[in-house]
Amino acid sequence: MNKTSIQNKSRSEAKSTALSLILMMGLVSALGDIVYESARSVSGPYLALLGASAVVVGSISGLGEFLGYGLRLVSGYIADRTRAYWVATFIGYGLILCIPLLAFAGRWEIAAGLLILERIGKAIRSPARDTILSHAAHQMGRGWGFAIHEFLDQLGAILGPLLLSAAFLVNGNYRAGFNWLWLPAILVMVFLTVARLRVPAPEKLEKNDDPNSQTEKKGFSRTFWIYAVFTFFSVAGFASFQLLSFHWLNKNLVAPGVIPVLYALAMGVDAVAALAVGKIYDRIGLISLAIVPLLTIIVPFVGFSSQLWLIILSVVVWGIVMAIHETIMRAAIADIAQINKRGTGYGIFNTLYGAAWFVGGSLMGWLYQTTFIALPLLVLAFEAVAFGFFVMLRNEVRVN
Repeated sequence: MNKTSIQNKSRSEAKSTALSLILMMGLVSALGDIVYESARSVSGPYLALLGASAVVVGSISGLGEFLGYGLRLVSGYIADRTRAYWVATFIGYGLILCIPLLAFAGRWEIAAGLLILERIGKAIRSPARDTILSHAAHQMGRGWGFAIHEFLDQLGAILGPLLLSAAFLVNGNYRAGFNWLWLPAILVMVFLTVARLRVPAPEKLEKNDDPNSQTEKKGFSRTFWIYAVFTFFSVAGFASFQLLSFHWLNKNLVAPGVIPVLYALAMGVDAVAALAVGKIYDRIGLISLAIVPLLTIIVPFVGFSSQLWLIILSVVVWGIVMAIHETIMRAAIADIAQINKRGTGYGIFNTLYGAAWFVGGSLMGWLYQTTFIALPLLVLAFEAVAFGFFVMLRNEVRVN
C-alpha cells in the first residue's frame, strides 16, 4: 500500500470516528434534554405545589439560569488548565440525576436545590462538551458537525415535555412523571461512557497545522473579541419565547393549551434549520452570521402582532434564529479560538450569551409593561450595533 493510500485510509478512519463521536454525543444530549427540558416545563407549578411563592419560583429560575451561564466562564477555564474535558463532561451530565430525584423532594427548598444543581451541572459540562465536539467536527466541517449534534439535541427537547405530559395523564401527578425520567437519565451516563471508551482522546482528531499560532498565544485574538461583542448585542435583541407567549396569552390571541404546541413547532424548526445553516456555514464561513441580526429584527414585529398567521411566522423565524445560535455561532468559536484555550473561549461565549439574554429580556419585559412602542426600537438598536460589529468582524477576517 503506497503512502497516499495509507493517508486516505487514515482520513477515512478519522472521519468515521468523528462522526461516531458526534452521533454518540448527540444521543447523550438528546437524552439529557428529555430529562431536563421536562423538568423546566413544569418546575414552576411543581415548586408551587410544594408551597413555594411566586417570588421564590421567579428567584429560583433566575438564579438557576444565572449560574447555568455565568459559571461556564470558570468551568471552561478549569477544563483548559486541566485538559480534563471528559471528566468535566461526566460531572456535568451526572448532575442530571438531580431531576428524577425531584420525585422524592417533600419540600420546595429541596426541589429548588436539585433544580439549581442541575443548572450548575450544565455550566460544568457545556464548555468541555463543546470542546470535544469541536475536535470531532474538524473532520467533517464545523458547521455540519455542530448541526448534527443540534438536530439530535432538539429531538430530545421536543420529546421531553411530551413524555412528562404523557406521564401526568397516566398517573395524574408530577412525582410519577419524574420517576419516568430515571431511564433516560441513566442512559445518558451509559452512552457517555461508551463515547469516552471509543474516543478517549478526541483532540487527536484535530491536527494542528500551525503550532505557533495555536499554542503560544497568551490571549485571544482581536477577531475573537469582536465576535464576542457581536454575540452579546445580537442575542440581547432576541425576544424570548417566554415574553412572546406571555403576550399571546395576555391578549387572548392563543389558547393556553396551544402554547406548548407552538414551542414544539419552534424546536422542530430549530432541528431542521440547524442542518441547513450548518452546511451554509461550512461553505461561506463567518459571512453567514450576517443573517442573525436581520432575522432577529423580524421576530418582535410579527411576534407581538394580533394576527395568528404572523404569530406562527414569528415562531418559525424564532426557531431558525435559535438554530443559528446553537449551531454556527458555536462552530465559529472553534474556528476563532486557539485550540489550547477553546474551553475558555466557549466559557466566555456562553457567559456573554446568558448575560445578553438577561439584559435584553429584562429591558424588553420592562418596555412591554411601560412603553410597548419602544420595544421594537430597542431590538432595532441592538441589532444595528450587532451588524456594525459583524462588518468589523468581516473586515478583520479579510485582513487576516
